[in-house]
Amino acid sequence: MTGSLKPAGRCRLCDAPLEQTLVDLGLSPLANSYVRAERAGIPDNFYPLHARVCGNCFLVQVDDVVPAGEIFNSEYAYFSSFSESWLDHCRRFASAAVSRFRLGPQSLVVEIASNDGYLLQYFAEAGVRVLGVEPAANVAAAAEAKGVKTRVAFFSEELAKKLRAEGEAPDLICSANVLAHVPDIADFARGVAALLTGEAVYTVEFPHLFNMIELVQFDTIYHEHYSYLSLTAVEKLFARTGLRVFDVEEIPTHGGSLRVYACLKDATRPETPAVAALRTKERAAKLDRLDGYEGYDARVKKVREGLLDYLAQAKKEGRKVAAYGAAAKGNTLLNYCGVGAADIAYVVDRNPAKQGTLLPGSRIPVRPVEALHEDQPDDILILPWNIKDEVVSQLADLKKQGVRFLVAIPELAVVG
Repeated sequence: MTGSLKPAGRCRLCDAPLEQTLVDLGLSPLANSYVRAERAGIPDNFYPLHARVCGNCFLVQVDDVVPAGEIFNSEYAYFSSFSESWLDHCRRFASAAVSRFRLGPQSLVVEIASNDGYLLQYFAEAGVRVLGVEPAANVAAAAEAKGVKTRVAFFSEELAKKLRAEGEAPDLICSANVLAHVPDIADFARGVAALLTGEAVYTVEFPHLFNMIELVQFDTIYHEHYSYLSLTAVEKLFARTGLRVFDVEEIPTHGGSLRVYACLKDATRPETPAVAALRTKERAAKLDRLDGYEGYDARVKKVREGLLDYLAQAKKEGRKVAAYGAAAKGNTLLNYCGVGAADIAYVVDRNPAKQGTLLPGSRIPVRPVEALHEDQPDDILILPWNIKDEVVSQLADLKKQGVRFLVAIPELAVVG
């Protein structure tokens, strides 16, 4: 990933003027800037959080207001290995990729934004050589501790050329939920093309813009998510940078994602029928026209009204509300809605790096999951709604005791 920013008001892919708003979420702190106790008296920095859609290439993107170095620093708080369902997803993908692409001891798999080795560990277990590229030193150290060789760096075309000069020629390059985090998205894609050779494959996963719009998943919008992706936009990106999509899968992670398979534009891999089918689906949803993006802001406001009405009623009834998951998406939701510690007593999270901190903006304290048993609430609001089934299953004993589980998106609802 690279830290350069496009000028305000221009598309980061095609440089066309950005004239249409998707949603304006007002001012918000950085979603992963958890507040440690010694900084509790220091106010958070708030930045505009405004998503727009390009009328030329249909890339949805937030305004560039924060350099990447301020977000993806050496103490990034997100570790991928704290969700069992995500690890299972990665395990299954690695197994399928080893089989489909006939990977073995002589093969090399490179993952861009490899985090704590959550994915590459499964390729390594299968006897495949691996290399991670990860800009955050603390999570890269966790990967190295698992035996996953990791280079601490932002991925870019320049770094890709250095890797090729060092003799690295991956058979498979992977990236999951990283393409959206890249300020200079074209440089990133050129880097992938520079690192690929012959029939080598690039797989990229990202939350599908179709679902973000259809299911009002606006809480996935935050400053470190520079772009919000459809196949329509990704194919335009790849066409500009020497890549070609040959297969695509719709997968359930993160509320509905795409896994896109790409190769060099001159590679011989045939295009599967799934690609044409998804193009048709996106055209039907008008993702290739500006009118497909109209009215979203009003739908987002309705979600805010639903959450605030619920919290007001809970306070009136004397119900204690806690939250599960100190997730970045939860921070977008809470700050957009103006929710704070007077509304939600505490939030729990399995990640020790977040425990003992305060959520940015809302300043709700983060506690271990055990707090739900020690200081039992009446209601638990699940902020990472994409793992709601996993959460309800893990806390089935509390459900039996009458604790309610709720989500706010796409509308306020009791779950489980």
